[in-house]
Amino acid sequence: MKLSQFNYDLPEDRIALYPTENRDEARLLIVNRKTGQFEHKIFKEIINYFDDKDVFVFNNTKVFPARLYGNKEKTGAKIEVFLLRELNHDQRLWDVLVDPARKIRIGNKLYFGEDDSLVAEVIDNTTSRGRTLRFLFDGPYEEFKKTLYSLGETPIPRSIKRPVEPEDAERYQTIFAKYEGAVAAPTAGLHFSRELLKRCEIKGINFAEITLHVGLGNFRSVDVEDLTKHKMDSEQILITEEAANIVNKAKEGRHHVCAIGTTVMRTLESSVSTYGFLKPFDGWTNKFIFPPYEFSVASSMVSNFQLPQSTLMMMVAAFAGYDLLMESYNVAMKEGYRFGPYGDAMLIL
Repeated sequence: MKLSQFNYDLPEDRIALYPTENRDEARLLIVNRKTGQFEHKIFKEIINYFDDKDVFVFNNTKVFPARLYGNKEKTGAKIEVFLLRELNHDQRLWDVLVDPARKIRIGNKLYFGEDDSLVAEVIDNTTSRGRTLRFLFDGPYEEFKKTLYSLGETPIPRSIKRPVEPEDAERYQTIFAKYEGAVAAPTAGLHFSRELLKRCEIKGINFAEITLHVGLGNFRSVDVEDLTKHKMDSEQILITEEAANIVNKAKEGRHHVCAIGTTVMRTLESSVSTYGFLKPFDGWTNKFIFPPYEFSVASSMVSNFQLPQSTLMMMVAAFAGYDLLMESYNVAMKEGYRFGPYGDAMLIL
């Protein structure tokens, strides 16, 4: 498949700037792969499509305030630093993206905070992820982390064209977020409220939690027409023995396993036995899924309406089927669904 096949016209005003007031009251488009039929629902009605012993698999990663604004030494030029991941705890080394990148050289010092309370030095600019910074901070690690995060803001995606607001810190985070390390939220999970989870529990639906720390691989653009030539950046994943057991038990009993979001689907497909069962795993994945692809673990998935030409859209197309996905996006466009990370969702059965 080619990159150009995943282009579609998405007017700016169709990208949701804010989430729905209540998490579980976004709209939900039901897409049935067997019949090709569509249904229009509210997200909380997802419970009606699952039964006792079915499993929802969630990504329990937690977003941290990854976007910093600072100034370059001498020139005072404004720069934006996007923290990607911590490389070395003791040396305060971080992998970052810097904008504008062309003006930043090794040895440059960058200042953050009104009183320049945090200083970083560029020590490498050859990594595939952009730059490596060493933060120059004398105090204990906890104090450094507190200072760093107090200066950072919630990294809502650039497609949401408005300033970050205090409410984003809570709303751009799933209610089951536990383990810090993501620079973007697993957005399909944002639609679950505590009330909905409770109702699912009462119905007998089981939950399994995996971790994928969403990094650059999630939103780096594809710049090759031939998708087989695109390389995904590696992202850290964890599948515990407990999660694998919950999923495999459901599969053995022929119950539904529903991947809540593309990050969950990538994680599940990154550690599969030859018999199609999930294996515990602690490491990294750079798996890139696009059509055609045979899925082994999940029998259904939830996804937001992804942006054109994104790797996320390609994965959903692999699961739904390319033609059916494009048709469902057309239906969503006509019916006024909201697109993007804060938008509505689809359940693909």
